[in-house]
Amino acid sequence: MSFKAYVGIDVSKLKFDVYIKEKESYKQFKNDKSGFIAMVKWLQKLIGPVLVETFVCFEHTGLYSLPLALFLSEEQISFAMVAPLEIKRSLGITRGKNDIVDAKRIADFAYRFHDKINVTKLSASDLNKIHLLLTLRDRLSRNLGSYVASKNETERALGEQYLPELFTSYDTIIATMKAEIKRLENEIKEIIEQNEKLATSMQLLTSIKGIGLLTAAYLIVYTDNFTKFDNWRKFACYSGIAPFDYQSGTSVRGRTKVNSIANKQMKRMLYLAAICAIGFDTELRDYYHRKQAEGKPKMLVINVIKNKLIARAFAVIKRGTPFVDTKKYAA
Repeated sequence: MSFKAYVGIDVSKLKFDVYIKEKESYKQFKNDKSGFIAMVKWLQKLIGPVLVETFVCFEHTGLYSLPLALFLSEEQISFAMVAPLEIKRSLGITRGKNDIVDAKRIADFAYRFHDKINVTKLSASDLNKIHLLLTLRDRLSRNLGSYVASKNETERALGEQYLPELFTSYDTIIATMKAEIKRLENEIKEIIEQNEKLATSMQLLTSIKGIGLLTAAYLIVYTDNFTKFDNWRKFACYSGIAPFDYQSGTSVRGRTKVNSIANKQMKRMLYLAAICAIGFDTELRDYYHRKQAEGKPKMLVINVIKNKLIARAFAVIKRGTPFVDTKKYAA
């Protein structure tokens, strides 16, 4: 789809800078509801009262850009939230940085690549809620790990009797964090159970050995309940577990390896799922030990198992039936 006006926005915590390519006009607004309304009025004044043929582009900066995305979606203005690295790499060599220049560069990016950029369609409300809860749970989990490690290290060095009050505080903090993590998991589970489509996907995904509540929840969120990716291979690429060749001409012959550009959270969850699957899935456990005996690197074999799990996940969703462990029925 072609547009008559391309708008680049550089979003920050308290403000955002807007540049209209066709009008070579720039203005700054507050990053809140009043700023969004003021921006639309400014765009209508310069472009026209109807913004149907206007394309807005900005970087995906998490919480800072989400309110703007929600507002544009409500106003039915076409927009795209693009990964910052994608915009940065498209610009080539650049020098200097300021908000006005960044907004202009994003507008140029939107104009040049509008035929390749997908218009952003926000996930359903329940998916956004689950994503926010998962993000907070992950942050708490990491903090919990640091407190446990700190307590153990202090106990090893000084002994618990050196300062009992310190360890009482550690125990209180750790117990509180564990309880809050459990509460967040229950909230996630409740949201999923109250949504028929999400509940069905959860039931199908958790029928696969190795995939539990959290991994399934991340899969549902990052695939928009399996509507965002055409097949499992594309999602494997997105998750950073798809292998790519590394060769050029006759002199460069590197080993096939995964790319560092990936959704690191999903990649980590798939690793944990793969380790769990090796312990509980007979077929995958046999495959793991067989490849190890053949001399294959451990992480390469685990990566293959990650791909197998994603393939199974997409398969059960597509079929609409739970996973069947055919290994146990083999003669």
